[in-house]
Amino acid sequence: MAEFRIWSDDFPSNGFMPRAQECSDKAFGVDGDGGNLSPSLQWDAPPEDTKSLALTVYDPDAPTGSGFWHWVVVNIPADIRSLPLGAGKADGSLLPAGAIQVGNDYGTQGFGGAAPPRGDKPHRYIFRVHALKVDRLPITPQTTNAVARFMTHLNEIDSATYTGLYELK
Repeated sequence: MAEFRIWSDDFPSNGFMPRAQECSDKAFGVDGDGGNLSPSLQWDAPPEDTKSLALTVYDPDAPTGSGFWHWVVVNIPADIRSLPLGAGKADGSLLPAGAIQVGNDYGTQGFGGAAPPRGDKPHRYIFRVHALKVDRLPITPQTTNAVARFMTHLNEIDSATYTGLYELK
């Protein structure tokens, strides 16, 4: 049996993400000027009894005391095996039919790019695909990411992770 795994062709595992994944939201006080694009992601070999998938992106190194959630997507159909570059657009137009993204910790919809404090050590960005035992989570775009993550973990069969790094010098 193959191992459930996730990867990106945009950066190596535990390697630095390109500037395309850097946040560009000046309104949030971020001094980065990257593309704010979610990377292309692929995964394979979820458990056979997977009924849907979810995806989360988390920075455990953010200076908040509890990390920072950059992207939460639920209700990805179980037969989907990839998301294209930029799938985290706020309008969700590049996500599979039925998938829902909830607000990130920036307070916006979709993918919020990497934005560690300038001069801080490299931050880890953990991309996790979750295999779920239910067809759909009872989530709307207005659901908080904390509730969406709770429902995801409550219904998780297995998960796979891929980590990227980023720093602003």
